[in-house]
Amino acid sequence: MLSYSFIGLLGLLVAFAVCLISILCLVVGCYSGRKNNLKGESLRWAGRLASVVTFVALTLCCAILVWCFMTGDVTIDYVVHNRSETTGMLGWLYKLAGLWAGREGSLLFWAWLITAFNTVVIWRTGKKDRALDSVAILITQLVVAAFVGVLLFSESNMPFTVIDSRYLDASDQLSAMASVLGMNSLLEHWAMAIHPPTLFIGYAGLTIPFAYAIAALVVNDDSADWVRACTPYAVFSWVFLGIGIGLGAVWAYVVLGWGGYWGWDPVENASLLPWLIGVALIHSFTIYRQRGAFKRWSIMCACLAFSFVILGTFITRSGLVQSVHAFEGDPVSLVLFLGLIILSLVAGIVGLVLRRKSFGAAGAGSDDDLESMMSRDAAYYVNNLIMIVFAVLLAYLTISSALPTFLPFGGQALSAGTYNSVARPLGIVYCALIAVCPLLGWRRTDPKAFWKKARIPGICAIVVFAVLMFYFVSYLLPSYNAIVAAGGEGAQGLLEQGPSWYYNGLAVVGFAVASLLFFNALFFTVKSWTAGGTLRARFPRIGGGLCHTAMAIILVGLIGSSMYVTERVAYIPYDEETDSSSESFVIQDFELVYAGNSVTDIGGNNILYQVDFTVYRDGVELGQVHPSVQLDAATQQQKLNASVMGFPLEDLFVVYRGVSLEGELSMDVRVNPLISFVWVGFGLLMVGAVLSLFARRPEVRTVVAEPAQSKKGSSAEQGVEAPGETASSDSDVEEPAHE
Repeated sequence: MLSYSFIGLLGLLVAFAVCLISILCLVVGCYSGRKNNLKGESLRWAGRLASVVTFVALTLCCAILVWCFMTGDVTIDYVVHNRSETTGMLGWLYKLAGLWAGREGSLLFWAWLITAFNTVVIWRTGKKDRALDSVAILITQLVVAAFVGVLLFSESNMPFTVIDSRYLDASDQLSAMASVLGMNSLLEHWAMAIHPPTLFIGYAGLTIPFAYAIAALVVNDDSADWVRACTPYAVFSWVFLGIGIGLGAVWAYVVLGWGGYWGWDPVENASLLPWLIGVALIHSFTIYRQRGAFKRWSIMCACLAFSFVILGTFITRSGLVQSVHAFEGDPVSLVLFLGLIILSLVAGIVGLVLRRKSFGAAGAGSDDDLESMMSRDAAYYVNNLIMIVFAVLLAYLTISSALPTFLPFGGQALSAGTYNSVARPLGIVYCALIAVCPLLGWRRTDPKAFWKKARIPGICAIVVFAVLMFYFVSYLLPSYNAIVAAGGEGAQGLLEQGPSWYYNGLAVVGFAVASLLFFNALFFTVKSWTAGGTLRARFPRIGGGLCHTAMAIILVGLIGSSMYVTERVAYIPYDEETDSSSESFVIQDFELVYAGNSVTDIGGNNILYQVDFTVYRDGVELGQVHPSVQLDAATQQQKLNASVMGFPLEDLFVVYRGVSLEGELSMDVRVNPLISFVWVGFGLLMVGAVLSLFARRPEVRTVVAEPAQSKKGSSAEQGVEAPGETASSDSDVEEPAHE
């Protein structure tokens, strides 16, 4: 009987061989198609078919690992090191998560996802025989070949290595030595089980815009065909990247026990980089598709998005940067991913140089030249500039610890405060930009039209800003002053991020920007909903409005939950004989009174130590919190399970860290203001992006400028544009939408 290890290895061999055949057929087919169209078509068809076979072979490989995880088969080394023995309702999910829990499995899963996207592209373009599509499929197959080649020819990345005999006893069962092997208990959480595959879907999907961008350069096609072909994949991937980042934030918040959801860890930054470039990519696609401009922006954003995807994987798997989330270092991954990063960027740059005549200015009336900085064209330019500069700067800071010491920040592991000092002002400036953008006109802005659009949203924004300022003065500012007055690490951390006037002034400006952004986006959404045309044609505009509305809500949440957190770390005296405590734990106006404890064997060598506290606020009982410490008896690894009591305007975050040598209960309690705004806003952001996936996207519009002396002005000056923009669109809605 063939072993699962042998079948998996055979599947990888078939996938790699067929992938090479696919590449050969597509290369020869695209070249020979110029002379013999029938022969070229047959070869291109064979290359597409071989690409589908690659998908089938990798599906078999993934299925073998999943089967082994689900059935408890321990003949494969990767399965033994990443298996979960958790039982219960989510036990199956943690077993399934073993597929992407380790480096080898995650690379296999990622390669499979790329072939899945490629198969969808083949299915959607099956009735066409465009050189553009064939070259794009060829590019993705080259990426797949790199991934599968590393899996197949690198011993450290092979997912089907047979288990070492020292881990088996005489009856071929796992020995006592193997009992400490398995999935890290920190990963056994529903959010973390789903977090990696959603990110990988986003990573794999961004291969498609990159492939089409390079294909457009190869075939010298500067039309919007390639943009229309890959826009759904770009938006779909961006949505899943966002979902993955959100799930990771949830996991960090409730599992890691440090009280926050984002700590600027290198692996966290790695997932954010392509998401940021994705924002610029979607905006560039909008302008390319609707106005025939931003051609070079679109090409480079597609290449940058893919290179940052690879950079994130490079950071996670190469061992270049230390992180609590990173895999063990691997020199083969280091070479592979570094090579892909360089090649993807060089391909875009060289291609644009060679095709500079085709992908240059778009022509009179709709080119990339700016007539006025007070225009929507300029806003889109600055939008892209901010996103790309921030992403590049973030990437540099993330890998700074691995850089030579003679470079700025070289050899230094930067603190979260350093990242915050860059991200906070940049983020507020960006939100201000997208708040003003819908009020601007194309080419130039008429002051009267600007005031007409801004008047009502501006008045509403003033009202909301007044409410936020009342909350700031009555709650946030006193919390800040109390932390600074108390001294210690908390005060030092705040003062390191700037003087009081700057720190609090930044928050005030952020609230003002959020207020304006919220109502401008909300009014835009309402106008989009009530505009004419079919609902499907209005989806992109509605989605864009919801996305920008969500950004305003998120900005409010970020200011409160990252800048004005109150934390208290203390020990509570505990009498074991009477199971009681003589003192309560007080933070702000919350009082935690000890109510008991329990020790529970939850299976899988895991023991749960839980303490219970009754929570009072101003003498009123609110309920109980139940923080706990989960101990793996085999590995002695601890997992802190925070208990969170949520309120509309803040969270009470309670962590129990165990018992001190003196028998006291070690507690870490935080009050996180406005954190619910982050979760609600992020969910709304994803809803808005999803709406754009159902949009019907129009043909590119050719802009014809009228004479400057015309009383009515050009169509570009009046802000007239085609319907059906993407989720990040900022179109006016005076014109009814048409199919």
